[in-house]
Amino acid sequence: MVNITYDASGSIQWFDPDSGTTWVYNPGDMAWVLASTALVWLMIPGVGFFYSGLLRRKNALSMIWASMMTLAVVSFQWFFWGFSLAFSETGSAYIGDLKYFGLKGVLEKPSIGSTKVPSLIYCVFQLMFAAITPMLAIGAIAERGRLGPIMVFVFIWSTIVYDPIACWTWNSNGWSFVLGGLDFAGGTPVHISSGTAALAISVYLGKRRGYGTERLAYKPHNTTYVVLGTVFLWFGWFGFNGGSALAANLRAVQACIVTNLAASVGGLTWMLWDYRLERKWSAVGFCSGAIAGLVAITPASGYVGSPAAVLFGVMAGSLCNFATQLKFVFGYDDCLDIFASHAIGGLIGNVLTGLFAQASVAGFDGGLAPIPGGWLDHHYIQLGYQIADSVAGMSYSFVMTTVILWIMHFIPGLRLRATEEAEILGIDDAEMGEFAYDYVGIDLGASGHEYADDTHSHGALPATTGGREPHHMHSAPHVSKNHDGSSVDGSDVEKRETAVA
Repeated sequence: MVNITYDASGSIQWFDPDSGTTWVYNPGDMAWVLASTALVWLMIPGVGFFYSGLLRRKNALSMIWASMMTLAVVSFQWFFWGFSLAFSETGSAYIGDLKYFGLKGVLEKPSIGSTKVPSLIYCVFQLMFAAITPMLAIGAIAERGRLGPIMVFVFIWSTIVYDPIACWTWNSNGWSFVLGGLDFAGGTPVHISSGTAALAISVYLGKRRGYGTERLAYKPHNTTYVVLGTVFLWFGWFGFNGGSALAANLRAVQACIVTNLAASVGGLTWMLWDYRLERKWSAVGFCSGAIAGLVAITPASGYVGSPAAVLFGVMAGSLCNFATQLKFVFGYDDCLDIFASHAIGGLIGNVLTGLFAQASVAGFDGGLAPIPGGWLDHHYIQLGYQIADSVAGMSYSFVMTTVILWIMHFIPGLRLRATEEAEILGIDDAEMGEFAYDYVGIDLGASGHEYADDTHSHGALPATTGGREPHHMHSAPHVSKNHDGSSVDGSDVEKRETAVA
């Protein structure tokens, strides 16, 4: 039996015979962290829908599948050894040990994150962070990656990349934690690590077929999916940041306030930057900016006041927008701009945290986790701590991701790059034999039949360029074929797809 009792108020009490201490867990705090766990869970398919909507029809289902697959693989990895490698109290400054292998001993004892919640609740809450991070990264395989090897990659990457970075950031033994780095909800472990890994994956996989030509000058095939994914992410982010207080207190409320504010301002900022070029009010632009604002505020959400959140949104909406041009400068094909949104957004958030973190805001939890603050509190070395943590996370993630990819490259059956034929056919058909929709058009290309190149959804790629492709890149309507071989023009394709529920 679990050695716990309940007091008159319903709080859980656990007596530690080793130290002679009685630990008290408040049911309200536990309920909030459990609710936050469910909120963050919803973000994982949210990423899948967001990514799916930005791609072409023939690759739409693969990203939704990837989100659920990643959740399942990391859930097992976290049970197997992930939680222990990240959060065992007896670990090193860089990675934990196997004290909690198979979740042995993870139950009613106080968690390493907070003595206000038991270890079991902290474990499942942190699982959701561990699961969403590789999903953010593997969006980089979109339209040209094999799905089987990606399951192996997710398990290995979570073990070698995510767990050590989470350990040094949040484990009380971690070097960044001991140094004094501030990361409330995952600027480095989640966003910088995933965004940089996406860059490494994009470089490894190389460019998609038709890169730099009109064949890839397309708009997102389903803007509704993009908005839906953003809704799931924004909604879940209240648990992502607010739940990181690990208690139902004023600090959690403040984290929710600045989260919503930074997302709102980020969305408006990105959309306005795009409007100056296209004179169009872009839903994709707004969603991209909202997510950039959410990314930037993540490490700071428990440390900054509401006025600072406005600056976070403006800076993220502006700098992440312009960072989408980096792929043209350096020549890599990051078709979902994961590096620009998450790595750059996380870096912006970490740096601004060093400037605007306040001891008074951290004190909203009653002084449970006091901090010296940032530049506003005249603690100037904090910026150095934040930069050191960011550079370490970015460097480690890029190098280790590249090493993992190239080792898998030379193992039979584990090479990530899909064949050109699979890319032409579409990853959904080639790798899954299923489609996001019950009709996928066929484009007659110069090299033969090509499934669902979607040039009839003509236009630029606001998702990957912030809507900054020139108008001459827009494709013209074309002749397509139904699966039965009969010809239809582009407008008939659109009508048929609209008519199909």
